[in-house]
Amino acid sequence: MNPSDNTFSFDKPEESTGFLLWQVTNLWQREIKKALVPYDITHSQFVLMASIHWLTLEKKEVTQIMLSMHTKIDPMTTSTVLRTLLQKNMVSRQEHKTDTRAKTVSLTENGKKIIKDAVVTVEQFDHNFFSALEKKLQGFNQNLLKLLTVK
Repeated sequence: MNPSDNTFSFDKPEESTGFLLWQVTNLWQREIKKALVPYDITHSQFVLMASIHWLTLEKKEVTQIMLSMHTKIDPMTTSTVLRTLLQKNMVSRQEHKTDTRAKTVSLTENGKKIIKDAVVTVEQFDHNFFSALEKKLQGFNQNLLKLLTVK
């Protein structure tokens, strides 16, 4: 490579944190997609369903906007994915008890069964995928949380 043409601030691609994160994220997403095939759900559907389940366990009435904020999936995409889950009979929507503008979402019995099994699969996959980090996993998670709170 002609040094005068090099606009990069590093010598090797492996020195680019963003490039490495992009590669790891793509690998992780590809493998998660395969793990979710038996449940006939996408990763976005899984994240929303798992979040509904989690928030419900915390005794919260789950609204679409709450779900969007919890998952960090934009509201329009959240709405689109929820419509698909409604068609698949995995979630239901009801009028909010106190806010007439809002709707609450909950898992159907079918959705509960699927998400409980899918969570076990995804947690096992994550455990295997991230096991290479061994004792550094907790620090890795803390660093990811720092990046999420920067904005």
